[in-house]
Amino acid sequence: MYKGVFILYLICFGCYLLFTRQPDYFDGVKVPALIVKQFDSSSGKQVLKAVFNTGTQEFSVDPHYVFRNINEGQQRTVIYETGTPEKGAVYTFWGYWITWGELVMSVILCFLLFQIAVSVTNNPSPESLIEQMEFKEEKKKKYLD
Repeated sequence: MYKGVFILYLICFGCYLLFTRQPDYFDGVKVPALIVKQFDSSSGKQVLKAVFNTGTQEFSVDPHYVFRNINEGQQRTVIYETGTPEKGAVYTFWGYWITWGELVMSVILCFLLFQIAVSVTNNPSPESLIEQMEFKEEKKKKYLD
């Protein structure tokens, strides 16, 4: 039972990840980007940005994410949609495909749903136990007459 629930969880979570990424994985364009320090006008400090070129314009996106180490001068891949290149994202497994919030919430949801399923099926009523014990499967004909 545990193996089946875990496999179902992985399939559902994988499908969720595949079709909910922004920018969209299937419509997105992947280009190389260089991590450089740029002046941020809102904070007044130098911050790291992933700078990429779309062919006509140059854009920069924030490469930072929880538990991701980025250094100046590194080459990264950026994915963006052609209509909104300013909303691009650094294309890495951690931060694009898997985010910490989705991972934590999906594990909690999986755990809670599994506990609900176990609690519902763990203590059946005496009537249902008797019904299950008395059940005899009918023999079925191989061919209809």
